[in-house]
Amino acid sequence: MLRPIIGIVFSSSIGIDVEEKQRRLKNDTLAFAQRFFSPLEIEMLTHIVDPELRLQELIKLWTLKEAYVKALGKGFSASPFKSFTVRLGDHVKGNIHTPPHMISKGHDITVETSDELKNSSSNWKFGLLELAGSHYAAVCIEQDSIDAGNESIPIDLTLRKTIPYVEDECVSASDSAVVIGGLTRLSTCDY
Repeated sequence: MLRPIIGIVFSSSIGIDVEEKQRRLKNDTLAFAQRFFSPLEIEMLTHIVDPELRLQELIKLWTLKEAYVKALGKGFSASPFKSFTVRLGDHVKGNIHTPPHMISKGHDITVETSDELKNSSSNWKFGLLELAGSHYAAVCIEQDSIDAGNESIPIDLTLRKTIPYVEDECVSASDSAVVIGGLTRLSTCDY
């Protein structure tokens, strides 16, 4: 069982979301996407022929979108998912015909906002991870104004499995957590 996740940052906004990889939808994947995703995201998903790969990419997108609205401090209804586009890997460069297994492997994960969200910062960094082989986790962090000019600085994540007073174990350097997208580095536990 996956437990709640907590993120700690200093002087930045953060949003985190975790979704089960084996999640099933009542409706067709594309029908679901048309309700909640932007036209560019729908186009990207449409080019994925394999239904299982399409579902996995949809879950990754959903996880990233959830992390973003949480970082904004807005809920799902206050920031409709259709009002912004998350671009993954080669899709950032406009190559929507990249083989599906490569879409999330790129370091580039960006967000493009519509007019209603233009007042939000454009300095966001994303990380996409696979946890314990069963969940996707997305982290969205607003860059410090000092770092905003250097997009190559990765997000440093230290992951710990903690049950207060029972267990505290570093999972950063294990197979339990794998970076699958974004410029993210798993740090070793120092304490």
